Amino acid sequence: MAHKEEHPLLQKPLYVFDLPRELLDTITLRQQSSAPEPADAEPDSGAQTPSSTDAEKQDSAPATATSCGLCNLTFPTLQEQRDHVRSDLHSYNLKQKMRGVKPVTEVEFEKLVGELDESISGSESSESESDDEVDGEGKKGDTTLSALLKKQAKIAGPEEAEEVGRRRKRRGGGKAPMLWFNSTVLPEEINLGVYRAILSDAEQDNEGGIVDALKQKQLPPPEKNAKKAADEEDEGGVRLPSAPEIGPHYFLCMIGGGHFAAMIVSLRPKVGKKHTGVDERQASVVAHKTFHRYTTRRKQGGSQSANDQSKGNAHSAGSSLRRYNEAALTSEVRALLAEWKDMIDTSELLFIRATGSTNRRTLYGPYDGQVLRHNDPRIRGFPFSTRRATQAELMRSFIELTRVKVSRIDAAALAAAAEAAQKPTEAPSRTPAPAKPAKPKPSPEEEEATLHTSQLQALIRRSKAPGVVSYIQSNNLPPDFRFYPKDGEKNYHAPTPLHLAAHLNSPAVVLALLSKTKSDPTLTNLDGKTAFDLAGDRATRDAFRIARHELGDAAFDWDKANVPAGISRADVEKQQSADKASEAAKESERRKNEVERLRKEEDERAQEQREKRVGKGKTLGLGAAGLEKTAGERREDEARGLTPEMRQRLERERRARAAEERIRRMQQGS
Repeated sequence: MAHKEEHPLLQKPLYVFDLPRELLDTITLRQQSSAPEPADAEPDSGAQTPSSTDAEKQDSAPATATSCGLCNLTFPTLQEQRDHVRSDLHSYNLKQKMRGVKPVTEVEFEKLVGELDESISGSESSESESDDEVDGEGKKGDTTLSALLKKQAKIAGPEEAEEVGRRRKRRGGGKAPMLWFNSTVLPEEINLGVYRAILSDAEQDNEGGIVDALKQKQLPPPEKNAKKAADEEDEGGVRLPSAPEIGPHYFLCMIGGGHFAAMIVSLRPKVGKKHTGVDERQASVVAHKTFHRYTTRRKQGGSQSANDQSKGNAHSAGSSLRRYNEAALTSEVRALLAEWKDMIDTSELLFIRATGSTNRRTLYGPYDGQVLRHNDPRIRGFPFSTRRATQAELMRSFIELTRVKVSRIDAAALAAAAEAAQKPTEAPSRTPAPAKPAKPKPSPEEEEATLHTSQLQALIRRSKAPGVVSYIQSNNLPPDFRFYPKDGEKNYHAPTPLHLAAHLNSPAVVLALLSKTKSDPTLTNLDGKTAFDLAGDRATRDAFRIARHELGDAAFDWDKANVPAGISRADVEKQQSADKASEAAKESERRKNEVERLRKEEDERAQEQREKRVGKGKTLGLGAAGLEKTAGERREDEARGLTPEMRQRLERERRARAAEERIRRMQQGS
């Protein structure tokens, strides 16, 4: 959708903790209960996750080119929509629709997979999968989707299903993940969105004070002359900055599938200069760390500890390695949390994604020196889909959390939609929408013609001349059967079997159609070309001439078919033999010339070697002695043209003669 010229305040990305003063003074909270999710978010706004309530309202909304009607989601770019179609959420909703169950939203799907031991480890496009180890059988593990479906299949009766639904409803919360605002300095159709998760529980409960809370979160501009210690990292004993030095900050953490990533990010961005001299704001990472261990059972999915608890300890080499890696990963993660304890305790919010009971025990324990606790009110989940736990994914998630979303909603379109929703249900029956014309059902004759077309074309493509003739005769088809549909794109160029055989350069099929089924060569295609005009090689054209010689000039109007004078099979074979002999003679002459050229080049190289040895031009006055070849050259001349076996035999004879000569000399010396 084309937009008007961008507003000056929206030309740069908006940061939640550093909003322009003009917006802060004029911003107001929209009515969230009746506010639909934005239909067209800006490309930098990231993916939006509507709640189940908003999803119901979007069921009746018209689908756009970058939307998913099944999952009730809209996307700013076509690429994001394509990525969504390949996601587990979309596949899961397809399964739900096949079972007649209502699709789930992103938030509900994340909570469903949160109880699984298998993590959502969708790889980033820039990362390879070289670190994905496999078990002894070499099979990769089940996906999260298959693991979720297997788990749900174990719910046997309606009582269990009802209990799962009640638990899911208690955990859902029923609140949209986004808060939307208006501003009088912006056009009426522009809305600004902020994630609800960046607010504390008290701030979320007090909707009237959300705007004031947003204003209080604004950070002062960074000092230009003070170089903060926030740029320092813990490398080889360098001290980590303390909380007063880094200011307000967030703790972000992801763990799953043997991958762990954590990051402390300051809410006060760094300000640098681009190559153009313009100020550029960048996220200030105080500390970050990633671990990876092979802990996931690639053959069947799930962690090794979960498998041990359900089936008992396995005794394979892979299971022992995974148990060791699980313990090592747990100790590494807990040591890192203890090292960052001061910064975690002073973090404003803790954004954590830990899928599976094993990963949650790694973070929340209980254990001695525990840092993170389940009941910490600062803990938040990521209100959008995340991929594998990496530093890049944490940075992307932080930018997504703190970037203000910009949405444009046409007020007139909303009013029209609301008015249509308020009309009585009988209205659609009085003014039905124009139905899409149904595709006419083919008649029995058309179905039969389509079948004959597919069978004949398959036989002709494989050059099955007897099969083509037998099929036409056994099905009582006319010799000039027209492929169906007659005006179709595939049959435009070759509408008859004879045209197709000539086009595919199949002389045997051409001759069989002309001689045995009496196909008419004068018929033309939609371009006005006969079958002979489509022949692409000499053998196919000779097949037409042989048919004219054998059938006679009176059989068809051969001149109208553009077929030259007839020719007998013997003449064709004689011509083919002459052509083969000519080609063989040319090939023999070419080889002879090539051998002569190689011999001359070899003689020239030998002459150059002699000139290098005795001097250029000196061989002319040395007579026979000057032209005498060396022992190496004589050996090369003797071995030239011999097979490898003959060369080996000659070399053995030389060595034997040399040995005999040495023995003879030794005997004479004694």
